[in-house]
Amino acid sequence: MARVGPGRAGGSRRGRGQRRPPTWEISDSDTEGPAGAEADSEVAARARDPAEERRAAAEALRLLRPERAVRRLVVRVDPEPGNLAGVRHIILVLSGKGGVGKSTISTELALALRHAGKKVRILDVDLCGPSIPRMLRAQGRAVHQCDSGWVPVFVDQEQSISLMSVGFLLEKPDQAVVWRGPKKNVLIKQFVSDVAWGQLDYLVVDTPPGTSDEHMATVDALRPYSPLGALVVTTPQAVSVGDVRRELTFCRKTGLQVIGIVENMSGFVCPHCAECTNIFSRGGGEELARHAGVPFLGSVPLDPELTRSLEEGRDFIQEFPQSPAFPALSAIAQKILNETSAQLS
Repeated sequence: MARVGPGRAGGSRRGRGQRRPPTWEISDSDTEGPAGAEADSEVAARARDPAEERRAAAEALRLLRPERAVRRLVVRVDPEPGNLAGVRHIILVLSGKGGVGKSTISTELALALRHAGKKVRILDVDLCGPSIPRMLRAQGRAVHQCDSGWVPVFVDQEQSISLMSVGFLLEKPDQAVVWRGPKKNVLIKQFVSDVAWGQLDYLVVDTPPGTSDEHMATVDALRPYSPLGALVVTTPQAVSVGDVRRELTFCRKTGLQVIGIVENMSGFVCPHCAECTNIFSRGGGEELARHAGVPFLGSVPLDPELTRSLEEGRDFIQEFPQSPAFPALSAIAQKILNETSAQLS
């Protein structure tokens, strides 16, 4: 069994500034699949015990490649590492529907905020479909460890944007994370509490579709670090809007403020004649925002240059300012900057 886990079983975290930096032990043997239903039931039954949660986290990481999961390294980390005490704003990117482009919006929002002079991190909690490492050309990187915990993977020399994702911990790119809820929950909690996030302006959290275990675990883990807001993504057609409406209900039930709704894939602008064709209908996101009484942040058209930049891991905001999607993404980022600035005033 491959085991990645804390060297101390030491107690629960009691608040900002009182957390003891974790130490980690790694032992290698076989890395076969996760324990069966009995082990998952035991994890669920002991989920309220912090020590048991940490043991469950080690069990959850059995599938992950330990020699690349954590590498000891002395690096520079800003003050208040190891938790989110130094984060000014946390934005969850949500949708009740898969395939609407949450990872695309998360990536481009982070890049736009970075080009606005902000220090940004991305937390990818889409454990079964971690695509952001590829979108930022960071796949295959190793997660290092400092005295304060895991160090997120930096994607630029200035260290103004970085990422933590389960994609960095998989042995092979096509490896499937076949886990039940309890194992996913404890890994998400570790990503929040045992990563040296440092001082930053924005943490953008990319989530899987739906309103299930991962979402509740993420909200619960992040709740102590307000302000906290949700950016909800939809596509224009009625099928998507109907599912995303349930995500707004999730936000209300969990007490998440909705920063706004983004309508993605809103028309296709021909690169030759600039005519816009509404492939997936039009206006569904704006109508949903009006009906729900939340801000509508904008519509992002289908754009071949945006698709190509994501496939190649390029900086769309920097390299394609003439693209039809550029003004839409820039305007969305500016509205979020205005909203979060207003929260502090």
